[in-house]
Amino acid sequence: MANVLLTSKCVRSCPYCFAKKEMDEKSPDDILSWENLLYLADFFSISDEKFVSLLGGEPTLHPQFTDIVLYLIERGMKVNIFTSGIMSDKKLEEMKKYLTKISPEQLSFVCNVNNPEQTPAPIEEQEKLHKFLSLMGPWTEPGFNIYRTDFKLDFIFDLLTRYGMRHGLRLGIASPVPGYDNIFIHPDDIKKVVDKLYSYREMFEQFQLGPGLDCGFPLCSFNDEQLGWIFRITGHIEFGCGPALDITPDLEIYSCFPMSGYHRRSIFEFDNMGQISEYYNNLHQQIRNEISGIYDECQDCVSLKTMRCAGGGVCQILNHFVKEAPVRHQEIEDGLRTNGIP
Repeated sequence: MANVLLTSKCVRSCPYCFAKKEMDEKSPDDILSWENLLYLADFFSISDEKFVSLLGGEPTLHPQFTDIVLYLIERGMKVNIFTSGIMSDKKLEEMKKYLTKISPEQLSFVCNVNNPEQTPAPIEEQEKLHKFLSLMGPWTEPGFNIYRTDFKLDFIFDLLTRYGMRHGLRLGIASPVPGYDNIFIHPDDIKKVVDKLYSYREMFEQFQLGPGLDCGFPLCSFNDEQLGWIFRITGHIEFGCGPALDITPDLEIYSCFPMSGYHRRSIFEFDNMGQISEYYNNLHQQIRNEISGIYDECQDCVSLKTMRCAGGGVCQILNHFVKEAPVRHQEIEDGLRTNGIP
């Protein structure tokens, strides 16, 4: 699945934001043009790419957001939108008029929510979020980024019930941006995050809901009881970390937001999405050939060797390189240096 950034402008300032470096270096006026959208739609069609995610910043800030969604769906694509849910009444009216007619099978949202107690937001923002969920709840799955070990999830279960949201919960770990000062979960604290998550097992089971773990969770952070619980409630477990493939409004590509400064390329260097995926998968593997995973124990880990676990997030590994002497593979060192990572 390709991720297309419609704009670099955002409406929030989350303390853990791993997209902040990218947004700080871009103009707020940097938005996806129709010319570039048409190129991307053709590129995805040639690549037989049927799924596309729209990101920002806040993607709904694009003045032609609704038209873009309708166009991509008309081109036969399933569209997933990552949003804060904070938008104008005018934008909500557009959604009500056009997007509520589209099946949730073709259109979906992931609404990244913050705990109002632990990450306070102005009342106005909270009201806008609730307006959005009141309208688009059945199309929307909550997403939550964990940036502290004492996080609370109770409010999410309340939102799921109150607004009839989609049955799911996307959980991510706040990741480091190599060479940039942001708040993230240190590898030594991931086990604490897992234990805290497991403390909510009764609520997950009450809602018959399993946590959808994003990249960054290594298998060894879970004990057998916790693994059994997740498998029982979800039916599957994955501990991978692959390229997300983010495409900017000016058609640059990078692996993911935390690695936005590392080996950026132009989409014009590739013929299809398969080539892009291969390029960044090889780049990830090159990094992992230098350091297997985020822990020393990863070097001899059977789960990593049998590909049951990726060894944690690649951005965590790359963050090690920033603090070390330049003794790694030359292409890695060149990538750090030429992309402005000290």
